Amino acid sequence: MSVHPPQQSTIGDEATVLGRDGEIARILRCVARETGAAQTLLLLGDEGTGRTTLLRHVREQAAADGVLVLAAQGWAEDPRHAHACLHQMLTPPVRDELAALPAAQQRALTAVPRADDPADEADLHAGVTALLERLAASRPVLVCVDDADLCGPAFPETLFAAVRQLTGRALTVLLAARHETALPTPPPGTETLRLGPLSATSAAALLDRQPAVPAGRHRLEILAEAEGNPLALVELGRGAPGPARAVRHAHVFGVRVDALPADTRRALLYAAAAGPGEPVAAVMAALGTGDLSVWAPAEAAGLIALAEDRFAFRHPLARSAAYLTRPAGERQQAHRELARVAVLPEVGARHLAAATVGADAFIAAALEASAWRRGDAVAAARALEQAARLSPRSPERARRLAEALTAAHAAGDPGWVRELYERLVRESAEPEFGCAAAGALASVLSHESAQREAFELLADASEHFPVVDRTLARALAVLAADIAAQSGLPEHTAALPALLDRARRADASGRWRPATAGPLARLDTPHTRRALAALFTPATEVTAVAAATEVMAAAGVAAATEVTAVAEVTAGARPRSATATGASPGPGRTHSAPDASTARVARAVFAAVARQADEADVDLGQSRTADERLRGARAFGLRGWSVLPLVDTLLATGRFAEAGSVIEDALTEATVLRLPRLRADLETQALTVRALRGTLPPEPWFTPDVWRAVCLDENRATHARLLSARGLASFTRGDMEDAWRRLRDLFTADGAPLHPVLSARAVAELAVTAQRTGRSAEALPVVERVLAEQGDRPSTRMTLLLHHATALVGPDGQAERHFQLALVNHGANRWPWECAHVRLNYAIWLRRCRRTLEARQQLTTVLETAERLGAGALAAAAGSELRASGAAPAPVGAVPLEQLTAQQRQIVQLAARGLSNREIGERLFLSPRTVGSHLYNVYPKLGVSSRHQLRDLVQGR
Repeated sequence: MSVHPPQQSTIGDEATVLGRDGEIARILRCVARETGAAQTLLLLGDEGTGRTTLLRHVREQAAADGVLVLAAQGWAEDPRHAHACLHQMLTPPVRDELAALPAAQQRALTAVPRADDPADEADLHAGVTALLERLAASRPVLVCVDDADLCGPAFPETLFAAVRQLTGRALTVLLAARHETALPTPPPGTETLRLGPLSATSAAALLDRQPAVPAGRHRLEILAEAEGNPLALVELGRGAPGPARAVRHAHVFGVRVDALPADTRRALLYAAAAGPGEPVAAVMAALGTGDLSVWAPAEAAGLIALAEDRFAFRHPLARSAAYLTRPAGERQQAHRELARVAVLPEVGARHLAAATVGADAFIAAALEASAWRRGDAVAAARALEQAARLSPRSPERARRLAEALTAAHAAGDPGWVRELYERLVRESAEPEFGCAAAGALASVLSHESAQREAFELLADASEHFPVVDRTLARALAVLAADIAAQSGLPEHTAALPALLDRARRADASGRWRPATAGPLARLDTPHTRRALAALFTPATEVTAVAAATEVMAAAGVAAATEVTAVAEVTAGARPRSATATGASPGPGRTHSAPDASTARVARAVFAAVARQADEADVDLGQSRTADERLRGARAFGLRGWSVLPLVDTLLATGRFAEAGSVIEDALTEATVLRLPRLRADLETQALTVRALRGTLPPEPWFTPDVWRAVCLDENRATHARLLSARGLASFTRGDMEDAWRRLRDLFTADGAPLHPVLSARAVAELAVTAQRTGRSAEALPVVERVLAEQGDRPSTRMTLLLHHATALVGPDGQAERHFQLALVNHGANRWPWECAHVRLNYAIWLRRCRRTLEARQQLTTVLETAERLGAGALAAAAGSELRASGAAPAPVGAVPLEQLTAQQRQIVQLAARGLSNREIGERLFLSPRTVGSHLYNVYPKLGVSSRHQLRDLVQGR
């Protein structure tokens, strides 16, 4: 009897395991026979979800951990080969164990390959059970079967029977299948894992690992079309853009499509052409029939489903095959019919464009007019690019390319921006278009990391400012100021005045019509400029609110967002304010951009003024609204300028959970769009959240490839965030020496800040680590310089931080006065974590002065605040100090050791004794990775963040 070899994954060798960490961890828990883990697992997933790749990884990992792996793979069921999968498992080393079995069982197992001598089922079941029991007696065993639904019911039932009899043994059975309905009833306690689509970041990573990596709009289209299916990502990413890529994968689903009746094939084509989300009624109207039975053959073939007036293709490649395997003429006719019945102008324009081969001024105008109707930057950029392609005359083509470039810049994809930039500079030499193109490219260059190149691009473009519209020139000046603030380079700061002067002398005639339409002139008044100038001068809380109120009133008379450029006319005069503002409007046709309303202008200005004055509540009110709308508009190119300041404010005000959610969402966007500098900044903020919450993961904390792409020398704001985050993380781990080194690097040897805003805000943490490491004298000059640079009236937050720092490293006789001054201001409570940190260090000072009762009062307040904020590290520190003061409470909200599992308690107790993960694993027969995972999950439950705190907790019981 011949045995078919195991099938290879259709995804290919290039498809390494991505985005399946959770599933792998759950499977390995079962293989390691951890407490509560299932003995039988079903891994279910549709075609192309990566079952085979995942199983291969699990087999390799299990074998490396010393597990005996018995592997098999099913194929189309053949009644004559009912036990062929079992035969695959009987490799020579396994066959050697058969001699120890009873004779009847040996005959049953050895007869498996022979079709003319079927084995007795009872002896076969008993033989498999006895064999697995014998194998599992000496080492853990993993039975791993791919495509188990194609093995026939006999083989899975044999394995299930063995599991039922070998409960508790070192045996794990893992079966992978498309559907569980084809399998017999599994044993009780079976765990089911369903492989869904990959996350957006994992999908992008898989696509980017293909030999021919797509870029720009084509890459975004593949990601959208593949819907996270690994097979679709690989197949769609193999070929050239457009219909040519159907050649490689048409055979996968094309055979099923070709087998359908002609009417059903036509219906599938119309559904595929309509795109996701198109109502069934619209497609039926285009088909000219109301008979839904036309879909029945496609539904029976598993190609499509109809639910709630919408179509859903069962697989992304099914949609691709339904569309691209049809003749071009049929596709064109489908789009014409869909355009005829379209209700929304943007839908009709899109289908007309898809059905048009040559230039067409009418369709180009329709695309342009409806581009922003959905408020979606990606859809707008695609429509405007199509409009440019269909424009018969060069002036309109150049203008629409400029608008497409602006929309692509709003979307944030660097490859797409570069493509359109190159086309625009070839199409037109007009200074206005050149400046708009420079602004869009400079923005994404900054997001990537290239601040020098971005600033030089704008500096070159500024030579044309005297002959371009004033609004465009000022918008580019604002962008240059933001880039200078991000770079922190002295040469950029020095070059800003000349660039700003050119912007002020720019043409006021309004020749750049896309950017100056509407009521701009009504806002360009001395009164408005005086109000907005508060953005770029040291502002107190009172002047900030007053200035912002005037801006809101002035903006209320406008009907378009072109006033943004006027609102920021003096941007860059003070680099610090540009950093505080953190948002560039971007060049081009801003009146159509996301959140295109007077309210967006008012929000941006109001938030910027409030942020500079540390008016967090006002800042957050406006910034949250803007962030929500930009997120809904898929405008991460714009959002990238505002999301980092938003997260900074959320962290400063103790909103750690919200900050984590914003970071997670923004990290996904930055990763998918391949913006390494923004991703690096967000990774530092993510580490900061983990450190504050006391949930630090094991190192490495950052993605190496991302940081290799970021030049810290020309990204000093990023460098400052990195140093602050690593310093805080080291402080949380109890490594004060490393924390001091990181935080001290935020300032030069003579105390000058690496970054004018971010360095100063770390002054209190610097003082804490200086005191803990005996370097107070070295830190004091830095604190004094920060104080001097804040002027006569620092903001409430900086007042709190400076008093805190001075109390720690200043003269001993003044310590209590500074602690009290830091806390006495009623506005200090707006910065709850920083305020609680002051109280913690004040309590430590009080306890050392033997004022224990007062110290406990402060520590109790700290503990309550930490619990409310979810600041695990702060709670652990306060709890430790309370125990030292004689109170010895458990951390607020902490889980008692008795509520952990028995295995978790063992790990905690061994870790508290100082054993390493490897030493713990050797004692408990676990892998070091499993031990580390347990500790990572246990720390936040116990309210601790490090091993030495575990020791305190265990010993204090």
